[in-house]
Amino acid sequence: MFVKTLSINNYKNYAETNLSFSPKINCFVGQNGVGKTNLIDSIYYLSMCKSFLNPVDNQNIKHGEEFAVLQGSFFRNEKEEKIYCSIHKQKKKKVKRNKKDYRKLSEHIGFLPVVMISPIDTNLISGGSEEKRKYMDRVISQYDKDYLNTLIKYNRALNQRNQLLKSFAEHNSFDPESLELWDDQLIQLGSELHKKRVKFAEELVPIFQYYYGIISGNSEKVGLEYKSQLNETGFRKLLTDALQKDRVVQHSTAGTHKDDLEFTIEQFPLKKAGSQGQQKTFLVALKLAQYDFIKKIKGFRPILLLDDIFDKFDHQRVEKILKNLAKDHFGQIFITDTSEDRLKKLLDESNIDYKLFFIERSGNVSEK
Repeated sequence: MFVKTLSINNYKNYAETNLSFSPKINCFVGQNGVGKTNLIDSIYYLSMCKSFLNPVDNQNIKHGEEFAVLQGSFFRNEKEEKIYCSIHKQKKKKVKRNKKDYRKLSEHIGFLPVVMISPIDTNLISGGSEEKRKYMDRVISQYDKDYLNTLIKYNRALNQRNQLLKSFAEHNSFDPESLELWDDQLIQLGSELHKKRVKFAEELVPIFQYYYGIISGNSEKVGLEYKSQLNETGFRKLLTDALQKDRVVQHSTAGTHKDDLEFTIEQFPLKKAGSQGQQKTFLVALKLAQYDFIKKIKGFRPILLLDDIFDKFDHQRVEKILKNLAKDHFGQIFITDTSEDRLKKLLDESNIDYKLFFIERSGNVSEK
């Protein structure tokens, strides 16, 4: 799968831009702050129906404009797929595939899978469990439609249960039968989410460790473990045991919405024991493993978006990453970087087809 052309109107700092790409490697170079990341974010948007960087749609419209339009021509299984997306300050977001509206945006998720590696990924390490759950949800939703629908239903049921707990407190009342209706839904839906997250983590770990070893030269051992209350206790018992606490705090404290991922290096927490370089290597390896995982299930290669990933890497690690990406194992790749010379030298040595685009402060994009 690859993007052949991209058209941007009023998206972030771009008024009007039309680009055509190499089916292999495409590089966006320029100084910091010129909008390199916004270009690959527009590709992510056409795949996931939202920005990787800013989920508030109105804030992705160019300052002073009322709307933004993104259009892309994708080739998937040798068939052209034209994707159109419009964002309007006063209207509902619209996404079309081959001029046909989607009934629900969730129907599009996973049709054009992408993997994004970005400096923002450090939130996976520095942030709390919510960031890691979102990561699992984003990945699994790209290859499992049922998972995404189950997750939406679970979050609705969770919200209803929380509202009921607040109502009990406000009216100094308690109705176990009405609460049990939502408990039953959470148990059914949450158990399904848990089962799929367990399978995802088990299959991801060995691939992740393989990539970490390649990039780091097998210099240290890393680990990734899925943590869930449901690993040890049945969901119904969790809800029963947490009921009194839930009534006091007025929200649900037990369930799959509390799941986490534990990252370790040499059996110590990565957040505390890992250097900046080790943490970045961990995240790149994690995302490359995600790429392999989706590729295996979907049967074709996702698009890989690499945003400024070479910053703070030594030359040796940059070289190892690029040499690995140049292999036929990977499909189309987009790279942003501030160093044109570094990219050109490494890519010329790899003898692989690529295009290089230079972005100016004005937002003008030219092919070098």
